[in-house]
Amino acid sequence: MTDAAKVLDAARARGLMIATAESCTGGLIAGALTAVPGSSDVVDRGFVTYSNAAKIEMLGIRPETLDQFGAVSEEIAREMADGALARSKAALTVSVTGIAGPGGSEHKPEGRVCFGLASPSGTVTETVEFGAIGRDQVRAATVDHALALLLGALS
Repeated sequence: MTDAAKVLDAARARGLMIATAESCTGGLIAGALTAVPGSSDVVDRGFVTYSNAAKIEMLGIRPETLDQFGAVSEEIAREMADGALARSKAALTVSVTGIAGPGGSEHKPEGRVCFGLASPSGTVTETVEFGAIGRDQVRAATVDHALALLLGALS
C-alpha cells in the first residue's frame, strides 16, 4: 500500500477531510492523494499557490509576513496551512513552500522546504534541508515528507 493510500485510509477511519496548500510541489501532493481510487471522500481540495500573489489571494497570507520572512519560511508555511484550513472543509491541511532548485542563496539554499500542518487543535511547522539533490528529487522528497506528516497526524 502506498503512503498516499495509508493517509487516505487513516483519514477515512477518522472521518476527516484533507486539503493541501502547495508552492514548490505545484500540486504533486494533491496529485499523489488523488491518484488513489476513492480519494474523493477524503480529499477536499488542493491550493497550488506558486506565486506570492496567489498565496495572498487564495490562502490569505499576510503581505507583512512575506516581506519580513520571505516565501520560504516556517511563518509562511504556517499561514498557508492555516489559510487552507479556513478556506476548505478539511480538518487537516498540509502546506509546503521551498526552493526545489536549481539555485538558492546562502540564506535559503536549494533543497530547503518549510512544512506546515494544521488542524482545529493547532498548527505545527518544520524546515527540512533536503540538499542540492536536484529539482525533481527535492519535489519527490517533499511529497514523501508531507505524506508522512499527514500520516503521523492521523495516527
